[in-house]
Amino acid sequence: MIDLKAAIRTIQDYPKPGIQFRDITTLLGDARAFRRTVDELVQPWVGSKVDKIAGIEARGFILGGAVAHQLAAGFVPIRKKGKLPHETVRVAYSLEYGLDEMEMHSDAVQPGERVILVDDLVATGGSAAAAVTLLRSLGADVLAACFIVDLPALGGAARLRAMDVAVCTLISFEGL
Repeated sequence: MIDLKAAIRTIQDYPKPGIQFRDITTLLGDARAFRRTVDELVQPWVGSKVDKIAGIEARGFILGGAVAHQLAAGFVPIRKKGKLPHETVRVAYSLEYGLDEMEMHSDAVQPGERVILVDDLVATGGSAAAAVTLLRSLGADVLAACFIVDLPALGGAARLRAMDVAVCTLISFEGL
């Protein structure tokens, strides 16, 4: 069996000293590791009613598109402010050094649609929590937030669970 953890490159001291950046591009470039990742993200939902997969820009688009395809669900891109051409809804969220905003089309989900949020990694959970807030503002039923990597020391998965969101992760790395 393919070791997903071994398929992820760790870059020391990026983007600043003391940080270990978990680079999933090596996993995406390995066909067998990428396929196993998508299969594992899909598996808990096979046979369930899932209307949409929402992916956070940009790596969430790659994973979310593949998961949506496998589950025969629609795909919803959640993007940085100003990137979508139609009427949008927007939410601000905290970053390490300030605020940012993300948005989605106002007609991307309908009230009651069952949605799974997908991204590559959960750290502090700020962007994922903002995405859940955005989806719920349009009436979506967020079934879960799913990630390849969890960095439990940063508390993001716990933050999402505190919002009553089920969290699925495939692997975790200790430390920052």
